[in-house]
Amino acid sequence: MEFKDYYKILGVPPEADDKEIKAAYRKLARKYHPDVNADADAESKFKEVAEAYKVLKDAEKRAEYDQLRQFRDARGGFQPPPGWQSAGAASGGGREADFSDFFESLFGGGFSRRGGPRPGRDLEMDLPLFLEDTVADTRKPISVHGRTLNVTIPAGTADNERIRLKGKGEPGSDGAPSGDLYLRVRLVPHPVFDVEGHDLLVTVPVAPWEAALGAKLQVPTLSGRISLTLPAGSQTGRRLRVKGKGLAGKKTQGDLYAIIKIVMPERISDRDRELWRALAEQSDFDPRANWAGDGRRHDKERRK
Repeated sequence: MEFKDYYKILGVPPEADDKEIKAAYRKLARKYHPDVNADADAESKFKEVAEAYKVLKDAEKRAEYDQLRQFRDARGGFQPPPGWQSAGAASGGGREADFSDFFESLFGGGFSRRGGPRPGRDLEMDLPLFLEDTVADTRKPISVHGRTLNVTIPAGTADNERIRLKGKGEPGSDGAPSGDLYLRVRLVPHPVFDVEGHDLLVTVPVAPWEAALGAKLQVPTLSGRISLTLPAGSQTGRRLRVKGKGLAGKKTQGDLYAIIKIVMPERISDRDRELWRALAEQSDFDPRANWAGDGRRHDKERRK
């Protein structure tokens, strides 16, 4: 059996932390998603990236995988030790229909074959969705063991939600009923928005003078840009709420939160430097006046 190097697939070292692994997955998932990449091998690469992330993001699966990496050979093959069985496989369950045989050998659900009619097993596979796909009902073609199914994804479908397709799993034998297919929704990381429940978060860079004086900002939403008023005196981290511009829910609509981030120019001209210097000399503002890390404040408190 071919060994899958999940670290190499994501382009991270074996000692990578969770943040590095997530960042690598976000980048590659967006790059290879079949809806945006027309290359013939984009879908297979996307599935490979999703499989690698499923293992490495899970502490238990990653620990098992790291332990078994020592049983790979120099030619890229893999043979687990005799009698080994994954903790995940021991509990049985549905097969991950969209993942490789290597994954199934490590983490798939086991079963014992019997004579006579045997009901088909339930199957489970990840269904990647863009945030934009959740705004309204969406029809998505999916491939399962050589079959193509057109599935309606209801508006408001959330990350990690399961969609059941009755009788679309593994066929039964000798007239026994087929199993069911479960689609596990995975929202593809967005290059602009983060997700909290049904709320969307977008970081908006603003200049220091915009934060000080206030400004009109053009902020992206899933349905286009909107104009947002930034109040004067805004600080980094301030959240501006835009009601109803988040993800659709079954009962409620999420909101959009524009999170302010004050950024400095990368290059400062001589004229700008003089303006900053004049402001520094004339202003009586002390950003550390009430700062807990200011030793002067603690000296004053000790003397009281």
